[in-house]
Amino acid sequence: MAQAGEIGPVELKERLARGDRLAILDVREPEEIAIAEFPGAMHVPMGDVPSRLTELDPGAEWVVVCHHGIRSAQVAIYLTRMGFERVWNLSGGIDAWALAADRSTPRY
Repeated sequence: MAQAGEIGPVELKERLARGDRLAILDVREPEEIAIAEFPGAMHVPMGDVPSRLTELDPGAEWVVVCHHGIRSAQVAIYLTRMGFERVWNLSGGIDAWALAADRSTPRY
C-alpha cells in the first residue's frame, strides 16, 4: 500500500523550478487562500475532498498544502487510502513555504 511522504518547501520549490510535473492540492478554506494563494494549486477545502475525489487524477504526483501541514497530512493519508500512489505533504504548510521558499508569500 502506498504511503504519503513529506516534502519540504525548498525541495518543492526546486522540483517546481526543474519542471517536475506535480499537482498541488491546496486544502485550505477560501478565506485563507484569499490571504496567501499557492500559485497553480487546485483548491479543494479539506472537508470537500471526499465528495470531489473524482476531480483528482490518481495517476498524478500530488503535493497537498495547508497552513501548517496538519490538515494536508490528513488529506495526504486519505488520498493514499483511496489508491493514490504518489502523494506528498508539504511539511510546515504554506507558512514554511513563505519562510523558506518564497518570502513574497504573505504569512498569517
